[in-house]
Parts: sequence; C-alpha cells; structure tokens
Amino acid sequence: MAELLDGERLAGRIKMELADRVARLAAIGRPVGLGTVLVGDDGPSAKYVAMKHADCEAIGIHSYQEELPASATQADVEAVIDRLNADDNVHSILVQLPLPAGINEEQVLLRIRPEKDVDGLHPTNLGRLVMGTPGPLPCTPAGIVELLAAHSVPVEGRHVVIIGRGLTIGRPLSLLLAMKRPGCNAAVTVVHTGVDDMGALTRTADVIVAAAGVAGLVTRDMVTPGAAVVGAGTSWSGTKLMSDVAEDVTEVAGWVTPRIGGVGPMTRAMLLRNAVLAAEKVQ
Repeated sequence: MAELLDGERLAGRIKMELADRVARLAAIGRPVGLGTVLVGDDGPSAKYVAMKHADCEAIGIHSYQEELPASATQADVEAVIDRLNADDNVHSILVQLPLPAGINEEQVLLRIRPEKDVDGLHPTNLGRLVMGTPGPLPCTPAGIVELLAAHSVPVEGRHVVIIGRGLTIGRPLSLLLAMKRPGCNAAVTVVHTGVDDMGALTRTADVIVAAAGVAGLVTRDMVTPGAAVVGAGTSWSGTKLMSDVAEDVTEVAGWVTPRIGGVGPMTRAMLLRNAVLAAEKVQ
C-alpha cells in the first residue's frame, strides 16, 4: 500500500514556524495583515475564505474581510482593491475566485499591487517565476513541492507528468519543477484531458500530479508501481469533495495524497507563508 502524503501534518508544522515569525513582527510593531475579497454568495468560496480567516487567527495574522453582493459592479470590486492596496495594515490581498459573471477577473487581479499578491498569480510575479527571481510563489505549486520533499519523494532528475495546464496549478508547477533548485530539477511533461491515451504518458512518470478537476481521472492502470501520485484537482459529487485520483491507486503507488488532507492544507499554508513574507519585506 502507498505511503500517504500527509499535507495536514506538514501544514501544521509550517504554521507553527510561521506563528513565531508573526510574533516577532508584532513585537516590532508590524502586525501581519491579510485582506480578503469575497463577491457573491457561492457556498464553497465562502467556506474556503472562512477557513483562511481561521488559519490567520490561529497564527496571529490580522485578517480584513471584504464582502460584496453578487450584484457588485466591476467598479465596486476595484474600489475595494484600491482601498486595500492603500492600507498599510494590509500586507497582502486575496481575491476569492471565481467572481460572478460580468466581473472581469483578469482586470481585478491586475489591480492588486504585485507586492501584495498573496496568491503569486499577478503577471509580475509569474514573470519572476519564469525568470527564476525571488517573488511570491503560487500557493498550490509551492505546497506540492514542499509536500514531496517532506516525504523524501525523489524528484530531481526524475520524470514528472502534470495533468492540467491551468493558471493556478499546472502551468506554474511545470515551471517550478523544471527549475534547477532543491526538490525540483525534474523532466516535466504537461498533458491535459484532450490528450489521447494519457495513460501511455503517465506510465512513464516517476511522479504524477493530477490537476484537471475530473473525479477519479487517474486510475491504477495509469500508474507505474512505486510512483508518487498527487491529487491536486478537486470536484464535487453532491456534498462530497472528490479527488482527481481514484482510490485504487493506493494499491500500486509508492506515495499518494489522501482525498482530504493532502494538497489543500498545503495550499493554505503557503498562502500564510506568502502573507508573512510580504510583511517581512516592508521597509
């Protein structure tokens, strides 16, 4: 049976370390502040934002929550971003996606000052990732790299297949894992659900990261025995959160993320780390 890639436990250790850094900043009169923007009444989004505020409270970060109705206009949302940009108590900003129809997400994200971009998805910060220069890393890719390293999964010089090319996971993760840095330096192949015979490619992988948002997409016959399999994409079956990785993968994989408690806690931990880093950089 596969070893579980326990993101919950690792995230707990990271949050303990971050709490010490937050306390040190508070002691010099610089309490860390995170601003969140939630537009509309999407249930999963509201729940996710609430979890982030709970995470902040647990380690001493001050969170500032801005909630707008689904009827909010582009100008309404951008005005909130402008206010948070100008607030010296807010070191980083999170806009919860998706935004309601009629709101231009790209324009909203571009409105955030790059140094306050807690998700690491502003074009300036993605450009830093491409160039290999320091900047806030996208949270889920950074969390996946940390999760693999913490469980001693061999990545450097190995073949990683990423299923999914989205902006939040697949694309930045492929860049990060290909870089010559500890825990990365891999040969990376990016595929998607439109690729014929995806299994022919995944069976060549030492590490598979599924980030397509298709429940049970990766099955045991697609995995070489002993490979590491990370379920980074999720979807809903009624009220049940589903992984991109089928349960039978545990029978052949060397390492696998659990359906709950794998990548999700690491994403939230990396968001907290970016918030702390933003506060530490303030002069």
